Amino acid sequence: MTDESPSALPSEFVSDLDDRTAAGIAAAVSRRIRSGGLSPGTRLPTVRDVARELRVSPATVSQAWRALSATGAIVARGRAGTFVGEVPSEPAVGRYQRLHSPSDNAFRVDLSRGTPDPALLPDLAEALRALSRDTAPGDLSAHYLGEAVLPELVDAVTRDWPWATERFAVFDGALDAVDRLLAAHVRFGDHVIVEDPCFPPFLDLLARIGARPVAVPLDESGFRPTEFARAFDEVSPRAVILQPRANNPTGASLSATRVRELATILAEDPALIIEDDHSAGIAHTPLRSLAARFPDRGVYLRSYSKSHGADLRLAVVGGPAALLDPVLERRMLGPGWSSRLLQRVLLTMLGDDDACATVAAAATRYRARATALRRALAREGVEVAAGDGINVWLPVNDENAAMISLAAAGVKAAPGGPFEVSANPDFDHLRLTLGALDDTVDLAWLATELATAAKATPTYRRVRRA
Repeated sequence: MTDESPSALPSEFVSDLDDRTAAGIAAAVSRRIRSGGLSPGTRLPTVRDVARELRVSPATVSQAWRALSATGAIVARGRAGTFVGEVPSEPAVGRYQRLHSPSDNAFRVDLSRGTPDPALLPDLAEALRALSRDTAPGDLSAHYLGEAVLPELVDAVTRDWPWATERFAVFDGALDAVDRLLAAHVRFGDHVIVEDPCFPPFLDLLARIGARPVAVPLDESGFRPTEFARAFDEVSPRAVILQPRANNPTGASLSATRVRELATILAEDPALIIEDDHSAGIAHTPLRSLAARFPDRGVYLRSYSKSHGADLRLAVVGGPAALLDPVLERRMLGPGWSSRLLQRVLLTMLGDDDACATVAAAATRYRARATALRRALAREGVEVAAGDGINVWLPVNDENAAMISLAAAGVKAAPGGPFEVSANPDFDHLRLTLGALDDTVDLAWLATELATAAKATPTYRRVRRA
């Protein structure tokens, strides 16, 4: 930057500012940048000048500047000052897109997809036949009135819901629910605690709204308490997002002791808790809900994609009316509700003995596959931590070298980088999904190739993508 760079005056930050918190200041500056009111390269006033103009503390402005800097909206140039960042010519590729790069049919085994085995899902055709046979024609007619959530579906899920929830809703999958909750309750610059490693779409959603993820590492029982407590030291987080069991990608699940430890920390802070139980039905670990400890600010999501079929696109959500009602009111201006026809299909499967037995058998099969793979890898000298669900988190010497080694053997895995929140994790990993690990796969051969990949070292200088 040079002295010829245009400069913004402190008074320019007052005109449309109605919220003088750090988040409000960050949001106002972001709006001016997006609208072109502050062009790339514009020098911003000093923190003290802005604080004096807005009549707030310099610490408040510094916090807003940190939030903007974390998103690339502004760039600090040392003594030269702080400047509006360059607008990228193309949108950045999200973590989820990097995770699911286009696949081809050349791979002998594809362990990258993160999806269940279609052969282990309940028979959707049978559910449709039963629904058509047992439902009066008028009940399946399309209309715009009536309950957004089938009361019968609410009755079915409340039998094992973690607490007596004030409000229920149905969304088009867990990500749709998380997206709408964040949009309604998290603002630009807010801090949000996430698991590390974390499901990549959560990080993409936070990036889209300019929220700042605060990474807390996991062990086999969930958030590590010491690091979780440390995440509350500087700035009070607006929300916590977690998967209570079968974390994607590690398979970690909350223990009862860990829930008590985390609840003690959360009792001192008003953070919103968003709990994504994405593997309900196929996880063997009992649900230990952190959100249930805080019914006034906890939201629990139960997805049926892994257990009953991804194309149902359904997740049932329960929580306080104060958190869900604004989401539901806004949704009525868009899609309105999730298809009642699909809700009836799910309800039919939840009440069918054969479908329930199929889901239970799938949970057993996935656990057997995970156990067999871990044992086969152990024989090759590779130890993998135990977990739940349909994924295995494989430690490797180098992510890129491991991916290349596996590709040469005809095996596709998911890179670990998109899951990792911290810039420099202690170890590299690959995520392996058990959905494709059926009886046709030669497990001994696969374990040998995975072990070879895990030990592969790079032959080039490595550059990690954040």
